[in-house]
Amino acid sequence: MRNLERPGRSPVHAPHGMAATSHPLASQAALDMLKAGGNAMDGAIAAVAVQCVTEPGSTGIGGDCFCLYAPEGGSDVIGFNGSGRAPAAASIGYYQNQGITKFPRMSPHAVTIPGAIDGWTQLHADHGRMPLSDVLAPAISYARNGYPLSSRVASDFAACAPLLRGDENSARIFLPNGEPPKVGQMHHQKELAHTLEAIATHGRAAFYEGEIAQDMVDYLRAKGGLHTMADFAATKGEYVTPIRTDFRGYTVHECPPNGQGVIALLLLNMFSKLDVLEGPITTDRLHQELEACRLAYRARNLYVADPAFGDVPVQELLSQDYAQRLVEAINMNKAQEPPADIPLTRHHDTVYLSVVDKDRNACSFINTLYMGWGSGLTAPKSGVVLQNRGDGFSLVEGHPNCIAGGKRPLHTIIPAMLTKAGRAIMPFGVMGGHYQAFGHLQFLTRLLDYGMDIQEAMDAPRVMVDPDDDMVEIEGTVPAQVQAELAARGHRLKSPERPIGGSQGIWIDWDEGVLTGGSDPRKDGAAMGY
Repeated sequence: MRNLERPGRSPVHAPHGMAATSHPLASQAALDMLKAGGNAMDGAIAAVAVQCVTEPGSTGIGGDCFCLYAPEGGSDVIGFNGSGRAPAAASIGYYQNQGITKFPRMSPHAVTIPGAIDGWTQLHADHGRMPLSDVLAPAISYARNGYPLSSRVASDFAACAPLLRGDENSARIFLPNGEPPKVGQMHHQKELAHTLEAIATHGRAAFYEGEIAQDMVDYLRAKGGLHTMADFAATKGEYVTPIRTDFRGYTVHECPPNGQGVIALLLLNMFSKLDVLEGPITTDRLHQELEACRLAYRARNLYVADPAFGDVPVQELLSQDYAQRLVEAINMNKAQEPPADIPLTRHHDTVYLSVVDKDRNACSFINTLYMGWGSGLTAPKSGVVLQNRGDGFSLVEGHPNCIAGGKRPLHTIIPAMLTKAGRAIMPFGVMGGHYQAFGHLQFLTRLLDYGMDIQEAMDAPRVMVDPDDDMVEIEGTVPAQVQAELAARGHRLKSPERPIGGSQGIWIDWDEGVLTGGSDPRKDGAAMGY
């Protein structure tokens, strides 16, 4: 339990249903669905749709999604991969012939086909209870009638203003009067309202066929993109078998590659073999975590890719022998030198949410544009902001993650689920691009090893190896003495440009019949229950 004399927030407790999201209007929309007779899937889709309006820098319908779902709180967890693919015409040869060696942020080649709406509609049809029109109604209302900017969202608008000015459509929609809106000001997305309304009425086809798809294709092709109507029509996510490992008496479930959930499990396997050092925010502990992160993420960048295009050695990565070999490479006295030939990917925004209903259906859901406002490109008529997940591809021929037609890139977003003794215990997740796998480790160990409650585990100071220069991003709440001691071991420290990630989760106490939720203070969100 937190010290009540200090600023902070307490966990939220409720008996019937709960939603934990990074925006209070989204949490409220989910609760409204549950109270109206909907289930956790209805609530999750209602919430994420609202977030696509109210947190436009972090997520959107032009992005991707992943989901883990535990029907009636059982341990047979269902996984869904809603990540989009490169256009069919994409090939390493094409880019080589064009002299393209990397994808600039606003390049049409950075835009993969959005997978989110296909994912929403499949998951809703198979597991939802309420009409899709009801589920999307709150998001449509906020897009058409406006929503007030909350503090973190206003900060994101201001930070991305230079990017938004680079696209006529983005500037028109997101920079009214040429400037980003301020905290408390109302903002509208009328084009997006029409698009969401079409999806609510006509389902998946409204987005992937006809006028809306044509708007996105025409816009991208005018900029030199390879996207076609056939690419959009062919988009289809898939149900996947979650991968898992045991940690501290619980089973942790993740989606398999092309996502990085396997690396979260690898990190947990590594820490199953390490002593629990005194205190979570100590020099030894943070050094240990950072060294494990460097080793595990090297494996990620070597091996994690779309398994449909080549072997991804999941079983080897999850083997106890592999975890042991990595653990033995940790030097507790000195930071290791980074591998010069394998840079980490950059760290970016997304939204994650958890919903549990009265029947204990548990949903762990994540939706992303990748970087803030994705590519920065917005389709003119539909108001769809397009993701830049193509940044996750390699343009090195022969690399497992090398771009190819119809291929999915290495994906950073990873929902998670904790189970025990045949029951779901906690849907949870961490936002923040490449931080997420490492974030799963930090969140779970603070919760299970150090006795923090669910909110304290989210509030705790964070560190992360910066992908561009191997410096350690370290939040200012880490004590100065610890920072000095980390520097003495060879870690080069810097303050993060933005708070490191975010998180949500809901713990299910089956004996008491109580749900306990937390929501990360680095965002504007809230856990709400009834």
